[in-house]
Order: sequence, then structure tokens, then C-alpha cells
Amino acid sequence: MAQAKFVEGNLFRHVTVMSLTASVGLMAIFIVDLVNMVYISWLKDEVLTAAVGYAGAVLFFATAFGIGLSIGVSALVAQAIGARDLPLARQRTTEGLVLSAVLSVLFSAVVWILLPQIVAVLGAKGRTAEETLWFLQLVIPGQPLLTVGIVGAAVMRAHGAARRAMMVTVWGAIVLALLDPVFILWADLELTGAAMAGWGSRLAMAALGLWPIWRVLGGFTPVSGRSLWAAMAPLFVISGPAILTQLATPVGQAMVTRMVAGFGEAAVAGMAIAGRLTPVAFAMIFALAGAVGPIIGQNLGAGRMDRVKRTFWDAILFCALVISGMSLLLFLLRAPLAELFHAEGVTRDILYLFCGPLSLSFFFNGLIFIANATCNNLGAAFQSTLVNWGRHTLGTLPFAWWGAQVWGPQGVLIGQSFGGVLFGLLAVFLALRVIRRRSATM
Repeated sequence: MAQAKFVEGNLFRHVTVMSLTASVGLMAIFIVDLVNMVYISWLKDEVLTAAVGYAGAVLFFATAFGIGLSIGVSALVAQAIGARDLPLARQRTTEGLVLSAVLSVLFSAVVWILLPQIVAVLGAKGRTAEETLWFLQLVIPGQPLLTVGIVGAAVMRAHGAARRAMMVTVWGAIVLALLDPVFILWADLELTGAAMAGWGSRLAMAALGLWPIWRVLGGFTPVSGRSLWAAMAPLFVISGPAILTQLATPVGQAMVTRMVAGFGEAAVAGMAIAGRLTPVAFAMIFALAGAVGPIIGQNLGAGRMDRVKRTFWDAILFCALVISGMSLLLFLLRAPLAELFHAEGVTRDILYLFCGPLSLSFFFNGLIFIANATCNNLGAAFQSTLVNWGRHTLGTLPFAWWGAQVWGPQGVLIGQSFGGVLFGLLAVFLALRVIRRRSATM
């Protein structure tokens, strides 16, 4: 059976294949998001570029909620598959998708209502605040569609269907790539056009997140209000802490955005460009967290804790190799990238800093991703929550504030990275302790 092969195969190969295939999809959507930023920067209006930067912090917050839900659904489905209980996997898939869609609608509605206050807290003012608010009011209602696509892709990865999961975001990216230049440049709709293209992409992702599950991976089962209510508890045992864990990152990013905002729109624009480059350059690391979870979940379901530990170390090795290679590439391309985005002054300085030694520090963020995915699937999700919130509060605010006093806007990013080093090492130590404890009980 497909799931047996997945459990018994070479672990480093599984980590690599699942991460690479997932990263192709992620990179596709992030590259088009980057191209979106290029189109906006070509308008040579720092206000619009800064608005995209502010909006990115809020969209990251909304998307993190969906990612947290997908972690819980994926873990439950993967455990059922590892135990070779396919009817249970089908039931958990259906309940997980329905609950995720409903909860995402409620969450997005709350965010939409609070948008004026959120934009103000981020530090946006004047026309920049107006453009940011308008863009977010158009985009946020489409977030539940993105959540359905994310959860559907996570279910496919739990089944070992890496290529099908990849195609969810690949097709979403293709739709966005086709619509972006039409609406932003040809129709001259600027941020409104970017929002319209985003809606088209989200619709495509939702459809492709559901279709393969329905037609290929066993389909869905009937659900009732009672069954959905009963499914809430096991889902939120994992997804509750996972959501809190995921929300820590955008909250920390929002605080950093507020600090950078004090140095002007050019600084925010530079941070926004670096923020778009990060997921493109390190898509494999973002994908690694989603890939490791199902592998650990299946091996846990099969009672193979030795392979859980091996997966953990193989993921760290993979992370180190990817970060080293991509950091070198960014360094070599820093000048062409600055020209591409018409980056000058402070904007260019921040971009050069990111493409220099600072990108190497993302390795420690990768350690946190791996440790969190491990803990989420071994029943220690709350530990992931504490680590992530610690990293994005105690590991961000004092260091970023200190860096700002010494080096200005660049110092904010330097300080933020230094805090990541400390918490990355702490996350690995705590994850290994969870593995040892879980091994002792099996």
C-alpha cells in the first residue's frame, strides 16, 4: 500500500522529496507574489510599495490561522493512515475541512472588522494607511478560500501525495501570474488589481485542494453537527496550540514593522522587499515544516520512534544545506535584485543587508520550524507555542530595539535575527527532550 511504502522508505529521501515538491508549490506562489511587488515597485510610488509591506504583515497573520488548522488536520489524518485505518482518515479529512472553512470565515470576519485599528497599530499614516486599508478590505474576505486550499494540500501530504499537494499552489500561482499584469498594469488598477488577482488565485487553490481528495484519495464522508462538535476537541488539541504558535510569527513581524515604520516609508519598502524575497529564497525551509509533520505522524502511528528521531536530524541537515546554498545565491544577486526593484537609499541598504550575512541566520528559524513540527506531532504542541511566542517577543523586541538604537532600521533586522539564534538552539534542545520522553512510553 502507498502508506506502507511511505513509512518504510529512506527517511532523508522522504524529507527531501516531500520538502522539494511542497516547496515547488510554495515557491510558485511566492515568486508570483514577488513579481506582484515588482509590478508595484515599477509604479515608482513608495507609498504603494510601503502599503504592500504593511498589508503583508496582516495577511501573514490571517494566513497563519489557516496554517495552524492545517497542522492539526494533517497530523490527525497522518496518524490514521499510519495505523492503516483509512475510513478514520477519510472521516478526519472531511471534518477537518468543514471545521477549517467555518472557523476561517469567523476569524477573517473579526480581522476585517478590526482592520482600521490594525493598520493604525502598524504605524501606517496618511495616504499609506488609506491604500493599505483599501487593499486589505478587498483581500481579507478571500482568506477562507486560501485556508481550504492549504488544509486540502496538507491532507494530500498526509497521504504521501506530494505531487498533488504541490499542484494546489502551482495552479494558484499560475492563475495569479496571468491575472496580476492584466489587472495591475494593463487595467491600471494598482492595488485594487492586485487584490482582484489574489481572489482568482484563492478560488483556484480551494478547488484544487478539494478535487483530488474527492476523486482520488478516498473522498469524503457525511458529517453532522454532532460529529463536527465531537471532532473539535481532538482537532484543537493539536490545532489550538499550533494556531497560537503560527500567530506568534506575524505578531512579531507586526512589531518589527512598527519599529521600522519610525524610520520612514523607504525603510518599510526595503523591509517589504526583503519580506517577499525570504519565502522565495527559503521556500524549501517553509515547506520542510509541513513535510516533516506527516512523516513523523506516520512513523509515530507505526510505533517507530527510532525513525522519528532520524527524521528530525535529517531535516536539520537538509535545512543547513538549503540555507547555505540560497544565502550564497542571494549574495551574488544582491545588485541585480536592487536594480529590479528600483531600490535606492535606505531601501537598497536594507536589501543588501538581507542578501548578505543576515540571510544565513534563517537557519535558526528553520530549527524552530522543525522542532515545532516534531512537537506538534508528538503531543507537545503547547511547547511549540511557548517557543514561538518566546522567539517573537523576548527573542525579538529587546534585540530589535537595541539594534535600532545602534544601527537604525538595519539594526532592527539584525537584532531580530540575533534573537532567532538563541531560540533556535533552545527549540532543538526541547524537541529532543520530547522525543526521548515519547520513546520511553512506547
